Formats: sequence, structure tokens, C-alpha cells
Amino acid sequence: MKHYSPALFQCDASAALAGAAWLPRASVMDLPMVDATTGATVEALLEGAARRVFFVNAHTANLRARIPALAAAFARADAVLPDGIGVELAGRMTGTRLTENLNGTDFVPELLRGAAKRGLSVFLFGGTPGTAEAAAAKLCTMIPGLRIAGTRDGYEGAQDDAAALAEINASGADILLVAMGVPKQEIWIDKHSAALTPRLQLGVGALFDFLAGNVARAPMALRRARLEWVWRLAMEPRRMAGRYLLGNATFLARAARHALAGVDRAQVIKRGLDLAVSLSALLLLAPLLLLVAAAIKADSRGPVFFKQTRVGKDGVTFGVYKFRSMFTDAEARRAALLATSDREGVCFKARHDPRVTRVGRLLRRLSVDELPQILNVLKGEMSIVGPRPALREEVAAYPARALGRLRVKPGITGLWQVSGRADIGFDKMIDMDLAYVRAKSPLLDLLLIAMTFRAVISGRGAY
Repeated sequence: MKHYSPALFQCDASAALAGAAWLPRASVMDLPMVDATTGATVEALLEGAARRVFFVNAHTANLRARIPALAAAFARADAVLPDGIGVELAGRMTGTRLTENLNGTDFVPELLRGAAKRGLSVFLFGGTPGTAEAAAAKLCTMIPGLRIAGTRDGYEGAQDDAAALAEINASGADILLVAMGVPKQEIWIDKHSAALTPRLQLGVGALFDFLAGNVARAPMALRRARLEWVWRLAMEPRRMAGRYLLGNATFLARAARHALAGVDRAQVIKRGLDLAVSLSALLLLAPLLLLVAAAIKADSRGPVFFKQTRVGKDGVTFGVYKFRSMFTDAEARRAALLATSDREGVCFKARHDPRVTRVGRLLRRLSVDELPQILNVLKGEMSIVGPRPALREEVAAYPARALGRLRVKPGITGLWQVSGRADIGFDKMIDMDLAYVRAKSPLLDLLLIAMTFRAVISGRGAY
């Protein structure tokens, strides 16, 4: 068994960086995964936010479902990082959109760049004889100033756990990278973590092989498209066929079952109603939409559509679409008009708003300006029925009870809209929205959609 001397890789250290130990999580298939950017995650890990760090992809998740020891290791991990398009798709099945794909091959070098700036050292454990040493040499070339505390192979060097632990601890390394493949590396770290002195321990899979040049990485275009697995399959079809063809299908089927098991039947019905109504409306109203667009263009200068940031379900912001009913400088003039609001409470509304165009006044009277929000419904940001989406500054001024209206998706129509719209004060509107949140049902939605036609014809509160 060959080892490179730690002294061979000693480099200059630089001043440490400050960073917050902050690791937000999002649940994917009942596994809490780090939901943050690469930069934020690197800073948090180097600040001590976690000790045992594992990456999860479709293959790892499949093994976790079959191997109790691996499942236990993940349950005890301090941080689990999402790796690959499969995990991203599994999250989307339940409405979870992870901030970033933190695949180990790209993430670990970024982590080590941060470690080099802080003067931290790393120990490489795993791979065939000579691979860890070659990977260490590559890292020292890639990352000037990185300190390699030592290396040890994952074959003969992994046969004696006591000897491996003694060498790793004696090196004084701050970070330990274990590259034995899944599930061996995770189980090994889980078993020995308490006896290891490196404060950060990561299972890194094939990273050493990539760094050493034993395995070629996919071209950048495929990596950006999250299709590196296709490259791996093409390079090693016999070895990777089971993992990527059968394995990916198995993982997605498991993710779909998990998503369906947690679905609220009423939510499925509501989403189906949203899609049916919005698609039908888009087809039936297409001639009207084109006519309105032409009228807006002829009446005043500026774009046909207006997009504004609003607050949706659970406080998530999105861009709401409307036909432009105001002059293009309306937002800049809003602050000067707040005192003229005809409505009590934090939501501004003026019957004779000078920012509204001639065509815009008619569009508002008929509620036609809201029709482009059909696109928001199709995108899943809004529902046909629900509380109106509020501005960020309005939500910031909400009393605590008003935040309850954010528990459901905002809607194009709703209880407030069919009861008088802008003629109703803020407090009464909140009462109505909270009542809808408590009593929401597909039958209530159908009733409110039917009542919307009467409200549009009467024009009450539409200005």
C-alpha cells in the first residue's frame, strides 16, 4: 500500500473567511435535503453546520430503500445534499423546487477552495491504489494553497479500520473525503464518525476517479443539461445499464408513489378544476383577448401586458399577469396617491385613479384586465378561486391574522370578488378570505365561479 507523504502537498494558507452556519432544508421523499446555493452551503459546512455529509441521487435513493444500514446512516447524517436531475424531479412531484443541484463532483472542489482560503487541510481516503494520490496532486494544481494532510487507498488501506482511523486522525486533517462508493462509504463514515477527528466528513463516490483521470467527465453541455448519466451509460454500458436504465425508472416510480400517497384528494380535484376552467377559457376567449390587446395598443403607449410581483401561497412571490390598464409611469406615481385611497386598510384602491387609461377604465369595469391571470393558473401559481394576490408592501403591513389568507393559492375570483370587491374594506375582506380558507371545497369553488358572472355584469366595486 503506497501513501504520499503529507509534506509533499503542503501549501501556503490564507486568512479565514467569515460565514454563517445556515443550512435550510426541504423534504424530498421524506429525506430532509439541503436547499441552498453552492456558496451558502460551502460557507455553512466550513463554519461547522454539519459533520457527516452525504450526497443523494437516484441510485443512492434506490439503495437506501433496500439496505437498512444505509437508510440508518442517512437518518443520522447531519446534512444530505441533492445530486442529480432525478432528485430534482422527485421534489417537483410534490411541489418542492430545490434551489440548486449540489452534485459532489462539482461541489467538493468548491468546498475545498473555501477550505484553502481558511487554511484547512483535507485527507483523501478511497479509490484503487494510487488513485487518491493522483487525485490529491490534481487538487493541489486546481486549488493553489490547498493543504493535503494525507491519502490512503480504499482497498488494502481499508482492510484495517483501526489503522485507517489512526492514520487519518494523526494527519490532523480538518476535512475527510471518503471515496468507497455507495453504500460502503456512507456506512463506514456512520460507523466511525465519532472516532474520527476531522470535523467534516463527506462520502464522495467517484470523485477521486474523475480527478485522477480514471473516468472522463461528460462534456459541459451534457452536464448543464443534467444528462451526465447518459454519458456515463455510453462510456460503460454493461456496468451502468442496470443503474441508469432500470434504476432511474425504479426511482421515478417510487417517487411518483410517494407523491401520490401524500396528495390531498381535494387538492387534486381543485387543480383539475383549475386546469379545465383555465384551458376552456383560454380557447373560448381567444378572440376577445386579441381585441383587447389591439384596443390597449391603440389607446396609449406601452406594452399590452403588465407583470407585477405579488405574494402567493406560503409567502412565495411570483409575477402576476394583467392587461395593462394604467399609464406606464403608474408605479412611480403610486406613493403620491396613497392618501386618496377610497378603501380602508392597507390595500390601496381609488375610484378616480388618474393613472388609469380610458380603455383601462372599461377593462376594470368588466374585470377583463384580470384575464391574463389564466396563465398564472396554468403555471400553478394561482387558482381560479382564492384570495386576491397581494403586493409585497401590503403583506409587510398585514396584522398577524391576515397572514392566514396566504395558506392557499391566490385566485382570479373568490368570496371577496363576488361580494362587492373594492367597496369592501380591508378587515371585512380578510374575514371573507379566512372564511374561504376554512371552508374551501370543490363545490364552493363551483358556486363562486357561477356567482362571478353576476358580479362581472353588475360591476359592483370594479374600479
